[in-house]
Amino acid sequence: MSSNRSTTDPHHGTLRSLRFWLAPFAVVAAVMSALAYFYLGALLDPSENLRQFPMAIVNQDVGDVLPGSDERQNFGDQITEGILDGIDPEEIDLQRMGISAANQGLDDGSLYGAIVIPSDFTKRISILAQASVVPGDIEKPIITLYTNPRTGAFATGIVTTVGDRALSQVNDTVGQQLTETVTATLAESAPDLQLSGASSLVLAQPIDALTVEHKPLPDGTGAGLSAFFYTLLLILAGFTGATIINAVVDSALGFVPTEYGPLYIARETTRMSRLQVLALKWGITVVMSLIVSALYLWISTALGMPAPRALLLWEYGALAISAVGITSLAVMSIFGAAGLLVNLIVFIVLGLPSSGGTIPIEATPRMFEWLSTFEPMHQIYLAVRSILYFDGRPDAGLGHGVTMTIVGLVFGLVVGALVTWIYDRVGFHRAADAPVRLPWRPSRQHDRDSAVAADTVRSDDSVGAGEDAGEDDRDDRGESSGSSEHSGDSDGPANEMGDPAARRG
Repeated sequence: MSSNRSTTDPHHGTLRSLRFWLAPFAVVAAVMSALAYFYLGALLDPSENLRQFPMAIVNQDVGDVLPGSDERQNFGDQITEGILDGIDPEEIDLQRMGISAANQGLDDGSLYGAIVIPSDFTKRISILAQASVVPGDIEKPIITLYTNPRTGAFATGIVTTVGDRALSQVNDTVGQQLTETVTATLAESAPDLQLSGASSLVLAQPIDALTVEHKPLPDGTGAGLSAFFYTLLLILAGFTGATIINAVVDSALGFVPTEYGPLYIARETTRMSRLQVLALKWGITVVMSLIVSALYLWISTALGMPAPRALLLWEYGALAISAVGITSLAVMSIFGAAGLLVNLIVFIVLGLPSSGGTIPIEATPRMFEWLSTFEPMHQIYLAVRSILYFDGRPDAGLGHGVTMTIVGLVFGLVVGALVTWIYDRVGFHRAADAPVRLPWRPSRQHDRDSAVAADTVRSDDSVGAGEDAGEDDRDDRGESSGSSEHSGDSDGPANEMGDPAARRG
């Protein structure tokens, strides 16, 4: 009987369950579908999703009096109005401002680009008109499109596309107007003169549009992507590090078995409470964050990545890793094994497309703009980008990033400590023989049910043991009887007790 029970798999019915076969497929399909939807949905059509993309237009033109006219003209004003009229305000937030405000916006990353019209623009237009009919060198007036490479390569591409389209339309409009003006002037003052082909071509495209990088990035920054990948490293250090720490500590304390190849080791479970174990894991995470942040800094600089604020980068890196790791451990302590999926979705699946590190938030679907208000990866990216590209300026994202990182850290500490404390108080202990007290079921009734189940198991287990014990008892009695027969001459009472014949007599 004992042999039959020992060879029976307690989960022999599990393989026949439809739920067993459907569960892994359903979970994997759901997670991978979410990955595909969020990742591809964030980048497939940025032009369609473009909205409120911040740029500046700076008109420094002071105007001038054109030859043959007493009226003062300002082509810069006309061009500014033309550009504003030709751009959809829902897509591009083109803001009028002075040159100092534009430089400030480019310096702190709040502007992706700027269109600047110089102070002598009208004068140069006038000179160009005169030079078209008078032999001599012709120098076109210049409008400069400033990009901000420190906001990312994709944002720079959007600025270039928008600027080229706007300035091309302005060039055609001004060229047509200038050609008509010069032709009319010649018809009145010098009807025998005609514009040459070269002059007509120059007047048709009178503006020289230049694209210039505002404070170009040094080598070793990956065209503005190093901040994003460094952010990703910090997230992975916190998320993956917490997962590793959780598994190692639980194994060492006996909550889960340990397997090394063919070896299967099950240790005795500790008597520490859930909150004590979580606090232990948190302490290990903090120490780990200091070490890993230093390793990241050392490896990145060894590979040639500029780190002008190295100490600040190490300090914030340790803070970010600690915040992500502590929150991840809190989630796993609350949800158990399912917490790994929760962390994966929060920190990776939703974090990457809403980070703004590869594609600006203004060029992603609105859902990601909402996610970026609290998703950890976006907050960490703003701080890391400020440290690496904007000299650690608080107004360039460092202040916001540090504040939100601390908020996330406190959230993980408070929620994790509170929920695990409640688990301990209710009686949800992490032990194989701990009674499970469900909040929707009376604890006394459940204890009685558990006791009955335990007695049933013990009675089943005692059947085989009882048979074996009975055989052993009979053997012992037989041996005792034999011994009594040999000792009957000297011990009458013993013989009388041990010999059945003596008892019958």
